Amino acid sequence: MSDNANRSGQPPELMRVLIADDVMETRRSTRLMMTLVPEARVVAVAENGRQALEMVRQHRPHVVLMDLNMPEMDGLHAVKLIRQHRPNIVCIILSAERSQKTVDEAMKLGVHDYLIKPFTSDQLLAVMQRVREQVFGSQWTELQNRKRKQEREGELKQLAEEFMRTRRTDAKAMAVFEELANTPNCDIRYLRALAIIYVFRQQWKRLRLLAGYLEKKAQELIVEE
Repeated sequence: MSDNANRSGQPPELMRVLIADDVMETRRSTRLMMTLVPEARVVAVAENGRQALEMVRQHRPHVVLMDLNMPEMDGLHAVKLIRQHRPNIVCIILSAERSQKTVDEAMKLGVHDYLIKPFTSDQLLAVMQRVREQVFGSQWTELQNRKRKQEREGELKQLAEEFMRTRRTDAKAMAVFEELANTPNCDIRYLRALAIIYVFRQQWKRLRLLAGYLEKKAQELIVEE
């Protein structure tokens, strides 16, 4: 199974990120920039390549932001060892090293991207966006669509409760209840409220369709009992 999905086969709720850099200020600034990246969370921060290797095993991040020149174990060596154990992990180099030879060596190890220090938050955001699109692919799109639907359904329910409390039967109320009626497992209370609106507004054709649907739901409940 891919490291980029959880055991249910669904994309992770948050993209877990590990930062590895021997300079405290760089670790802090990178972590601060990461707060601007949607659907991502820093789960560990390492001071060298050896720590990064241990933290990858412990925290199982999806993405590693790795410096090159660090004590005990340099970034390239760490990337090589990490990818031996976790071939699907995304490694991104953050370094002031501009040598094309070094860049090529990093890419041969399977590094996903190479950011030259100092980099801006916009540059890091762009890289993380590519990670989501290229590595997690359609799973992230599906997750975002699901979240938007859930958020919209929550908004509709709030409006519906308010409209029922104030007994609104205008066109806006009808539109809200109709949209709710099309959501999976719609609360029967909202369907009944919609039926009342149809009666009040003399929407007889819509009322007949809704009545047929309600009758079908009632029969299903009887069978389940």
